[in-house]
Amino acid sequence: MSFSDPQKNIQQFELDPGMTVVDLGSGSGFYAIHAGQEVGLSGRVIAVDIQKDLLERIKSTAREYELSNIEVLLADLEGEQGLKLKAGSVDAVIASNLFFQIENKEYVVKDIHRILKVRGKVLVIDWSDSFGGLGPSANNIVPEHVLRGLFEKNGFVTERQIMAGAHHYGFIVRKT
Repeated sequence: MSFSDPQKNIQQFELDPGMTVVDLGSGSGFYAIHAGQEVGLSGRVIAVDIQKDLLERIKSTAREYELSNIEVLLADLEGEQGLKLKAGSVDAVIASNLFFQIENKEYVVKDIHRILKVRGKVLVIDWSDSFGGLGPSANNIVPEHVLRGLFEKNGFVTERQIMAGAHHYGFIVRKT
C-alpha cells in the first residue's frame, strides 16, 4: 500500500465533466488540479484555503497545467461566514487531510451540507495514524467512525469506502 495518492483518490471519487467541485483546505492544490482535469473546461473547481500563499501557488500550478477552470477562495471554514458559497450550488466536495485540523467539525459538516446540491457527494480522506510524527499528533487524529457518524448525523448517507493509501482512511458520503 502506498502513501495517499490524490490522483487515485480522485479517480475513485468518480467526478463527471461539468461538475462544480469544492476542495476544502486545498493546501498545495494536488486534489484541485486532478479534480480540474476530471471535470474539464465545462466544470469548475474552487480551491478553498485560509493561507493566501497556498492559493497563489494553486493559481500558478493551474496556469502551468492550462486549467482555466480552477478558482481560489480565501476562507476560514470555522469563521462566521464559513464557505461564503451559495446554498445548493455545488455538486461535490473534497475534504482531504482536513478534519484533524478543525476544531468545530460539526459546523464545517453543516456548511458542506448547505452548499451541496441534493444528492451531492463528499470525498472524505483523513489520517488513520500519525506515522512516526509525519502526520498529526495522535490526539488530533479523528477516528473514521467518529467522522462518518458526524456526517450521517447531519444529513448524509455513506455511499462507500475507498482505498485512500497507507496511514489514511477514505469514504464517500452523499447528501440526502
